[in-house]
Amino acid sequence: MYQKSAAVALTLLALSFVAVAADDKDPPKSTKAREPVKLTDAALQLQKEAIVIDGHNDLPWRLRETDNEFRKIDLNKSIPDFHTDIPRLVKGRVGAQFWSAYVPAETRKKGTAVRDTLEQIDVIRRMVKAYPDTFELALTADDIVRIRKKGKIASLIGVEGGHSIDDSLGVLRMLYELGVRYMTLTHSETLDWADSATDKPKSNGLSDFGEQVVREMNRLGMLVDISHVSPATMKHALRVTKAPLIASHSSAFALAEHPRNVPDDVLKEVAKNGGVVMVNFFPGFITPEGARASRDMFQAARELKAKYPDEKEFQAALKEWTKEHPVPSGSVHTVVDHIEHIIKVAGIDNVGLGSDYDGIPSVPKQLEDVSCYPYITQELLNRGYSKEDILKILGGNLLRVMRRVEEVAREIKK
Repeated sequence: MYQKSAAVALTLLALSFVAVAADDKDPPKSTKAREPVKLTDAALQLQKEAIVIDGHNDLPWRLRETDNEFRKIDLNKSIPDFHTDIPRLVKGRVGAQFWSAYVPAETRKKGTAVRDTLEQIDVIRRMVKAYPDTFELALTADDIVRIRKKGKIASLIGVEGGHSIDDSLGVLRMLYELGVRYMTLTHSETLDWADSATDKPKSNGLSDFGEQVVREMNRLGMLVDISHVSPATMKHALRVTKAPLIASHSSAFALAEHPRNVPDDVLKEVAKNGGVVMVNFFPGFITPEGARASRDMFQAARELKAKYPDEKEFQAALKEWTKEHPVPSGSVHTVVDHIEHIIKVAGIDNVGLGSDYDGIPSVPKQLEDVSCYPYITQELLNRGYSKEDILKILGGNLLRVMRRVEEVAREIKK
């Protein structure tokens, strides 16, 4: 687990940074390792043909923490402490990446949420400009296709948490103008207008203003993201939206009962909506034991912070808590189990990938970093999925959703 700055330790805990990988010498029966996936030429060729789109990567926050000016970090070189660098993105044949403009939920209380979000958007845009041979900013689905044909990685911006707009539709509109193409309605904390999956509810879904936010996102052509929100908020957003929505980095609740995951009844509604659930790779969200171990972490973190206001004491208590709540690592098989479950419940057109790389402290086996997407392709081939279906999962479904969201926006503005 990499170290986080003291100022944001509690919020990053809510992102699941508290979890640690369990000792794999004697894993629970349900998570015993299956045979490692062996790559074939067929999988590698299919990977070349695909536009691999990942819904969520927290590299911008890692850059902010480490070196906001890009003086010390060269993404063209291997960065072992990160999950992401350019050589591994190329090896994984990533075609498009939503870079997360994440800021901690606590910034809302401090009054700095909008400023900090703008700074994170600035990090992303400067990162893209710093590596013009590799990255290019994408604003539309057609941009993704065009940029990928040039051999570059289409770079999109997603805001993680509605706290970033500070209850202002004007701010929402300006974020869109700056290139933001999705917003997660909440993060770890419930807002006055939307309930989080990991906090006490206020609105039993969305308030009247929350409904306005969803409608304005539809009008703008911004993807509505239901990761991190409560099931009631998921259902409410599905009732209100006129366009397909996404879960940018969430997995299946039926396989791992963590409140961050999407229940089957919501998956069925996502299918009717035409949206897509992009599977998160974090072991604490995909393994049953991991979900049980980590689902109480949000409240535990709040209690520890209240009990230990001194940062060093808090970190020591937090370390002890993590030892008592280990998370099995799982593997690429586990991630594909979630993909397959979503396919069975919602359909082949309604699933994608949302790794959460560089936003999680542990990773599944054979999905250690952004070079590893071909292992998902191989395991899907091993399970009998067709080329057409795999291309949908890797990115085709998200492209379809983006095109429909753009079309709905045009229809609303007529």
